[in-house]
Amino acid sequence: MHQNSLQAGSTALIVVDIQEAFRDAIPGSSSLIERAVIAVQGFQILGLPVIVTEQYPKGLGRTVEEILLSLSDVGGILEKSTFSAIGCEAVVERLKAGGIQKVLICGVETHVCVNQTAHDLLASGFDVHLLLDAVGSRNETDKDAAIRKMTFSGVVPSTVEMALFELMRDSRHPHFKEIQSLIK
Repeated sequence: MHQNSLQAGSTALIVVDIQEAFRDAIPGSSSLIERAVIAVQGFQILGLPVIVTEQYPKGLGRTVEEILLSLSDVGGILEKSTFSAIGCEAVVERLKAGGIQKVLICGVETHVCVNQTAHDLLASGFDVHLLLDAVGSRNETDKDAAIRKMTFSGVVPSTVEMALFELMRDSRHPHFKEIQSLIK
């Protein structure tokens, strides 16, 4: 298997700050949220870890309802003040405890919290994949620059569908039909 391929036993999803305050501020937020929900549901079906962060929820609101409703454990949402999710010690603890080597990231804003999280994960020795269809910024130029910077730094571009099928590897996977129904 190629080093940039995802492996179910060592992969986690981090959903970075998809909160109510960003819903109306980010172009295409409804599509971004829809794709993030599919990623969360897919990871839960596959029994893989999902970590959700919130940046200053007192001011920016909670995680959007669609994601909250798709989570099996809403008590596990981690509040942070640092822009990078890695600044929240509980995130690193969960990754290490789960034996995680590869991390998929989705969320907002691409050029701030997602970008800093990706770079900090890379610096900490994780392989990082970015779900391009589930990230957003208020300004497209900021989003595009962040994606280019992260890719240049070694982040692997991906999409929700690509990642889920890569994690299953085979149409005979026991959860194939469930995952396929999420995508359709």
